[in-house]
Amino acid sequence: MSAIDSAPPRDAPSPTVERTRRPNLAETVVRTLGERIRGGVYRAGGKLPTEPELMAELRVSRTVVREAMSRLQASGLVATRHGVGTFVCESPAGPVQIGTVVTVQDVLAMLELRISLETEAAALAARRRSDEHLDAMQRAVEAFETEIAAGRNGVDPDFRFHMQIALATGNRFFETIFRQLGTATIPRTRIDTSTLAAETTESYLSRTNREHEAILDAIRRRDAESARAGMRMHLANSRERVRRASETAAERPPGAGGPSGAAR
Repeated sequence: MSAIDSAPPRDAPSPTVERTRRPNLAETVVRTLGERIRGGVYRAGGKLPTEPELMAELRVSRTVVREAMSRLQASGLVATRHGVGTFVCESPAGPVQIGTVVTVQDVLAMLELRISLETEAAALAARRRSDEHLDAMQRAVEAFETEIAAGRNGVDPDFRFHMQIALATGNRFFETIFRQLGTATIPRTRIDTSTLAAETTESYLSRTNREHEAILDAIRRRDAESARAGMRMHLANSRERVRRASETAAERPPGAGGPSGAAR
């Protein structure tokens, strides 16, 4: 029996327990429906089961179903036609369907991909970068710091920093792949990381930018090995934070709270 099948009936939990469990239940529903869509159970253009049908089948509340549907809509997998129902979207153009990055497991898989690509990109950038590339990376680091001070999440300068490294490789395929992936490469754009992390948003983002600065310093010095190692550490740290925080959230007893924060 799967975890979703063992979830309590929708009328059983108290409001407090329901609020505590909802993120994990919603993610399980997202993962279940996403797998069915990718596996062809629900075909492009086809209509998904109704809310009551999903509630009965998956044994979750209406709130959980709506939260999951909202996330699937945001990812571009489904679209709701008011008064008609929810339908599977046609597959986006191109071989990589970034809209399917919607669960913690997807985010961890994306980070694995980034580690394999960006560690070598950083080494190549250290060997091939121009002064213009360095200036653009430095501006991105400074803009990230400004975003942190303003209480924002820094997604745009974060992406620009990594994009500039791809450009500095001089290899158009690194650039093409990274442009296609876009900000989906950044976990906090795909999942609500404030429910996962055990440190404050400001603290986490500041530490992330210090890692950016270390990578930039290695690229500036044309130290390919240090750039490679710095990028690997940066992305491996991010993967470990998401994994550890996800496990902690899953083990947290009903009703227990936790500090808000962010995972890269």
